[in-house]
Amino acid sequence: MATTFEHEPPYSVGYFIGSLSSESINRTLSKALIKLAPPEMEFVEIAIRDLPLYNRDLDIDYPPVARDFKAAIASVDALLFITPEYNRSVPGALKNALDWASRPWGQNALTGKPSAVIGASMGAIGTALAQQSLRGTLSFCNAPQMTAPEAYIHMTPGLITDDGEVTNEATAEFLRTYMNEFYDFVLRVLTVLPRK
Repeated sequence: MATTFEHEPPYSVGYFIGSLSSESINRTLSKALIKLAPPEMEFVEIAIRDLPLYNRDLDIDYPPVARDFKAAIASVDALLFITPEYNRSVPGALKNALDWASRPWGQNALTGKPSAVIGASMGAIGTALAQQSLRGTLSFCNAPQMTAPEAYIHMTPGLITDDGEVTNEATAEFLRTYMNEFYDFVLRVLTVLPRK
C-alpha cells in the first residue's frame, strides 16, 4: 500500500538569530537568505531574547515564555540557525534556547525538524567552530541536519546592505544555492519523516 505524502509547500521555516545585538551582522545575513530563498519557503523568526536561563527546577512548570517558545518551534516545518561565533563556540543565548527547546526529558521540540546552520563573521573562518559546536547539539537533539553545502560567510563591509541585498554576485549565487539546497533537504526529510 502506497504512502501518501500530505504535507505540501509552502514550508514554514523558523529561523534563529544567535546574536542578541540590534546591529548583528547575522541578522543582516538572515534578510539576504530570506530574499534569496525559493518562494515555496515562508519564514518566521523564533526569538530567543526573552528566555531566562534554563533551570531544571522549572521542568515541572515551564514559564509561559518558554512554553510559547516551544510552541513556535512545534508550529514550523523546518529550522534555520544563523549564528555568530563567540570564543570559538556557540553564543550562550542560543545554547540556552536549545536547552529550553529540548527539555523536559522526553519533550524535545527539535526531534525530527529538518535543520540547517549558517553564520557570518568579520573573521576569515566565518563561524566554522561555532557551527561545529551547534551541529553536535542538534545531533544529540535528533534534528536532521543539512550537512552540505557548508556556509561560513566572511562578512566584509558593504557585502550585504541593511535591507538584505547582496552586493557581490558570486556571494549572492552561493547563498541562493544554499537556500535551494535547504529547500530540497526539507522536502526530502518531510517526505521520509512526515510531521505528526
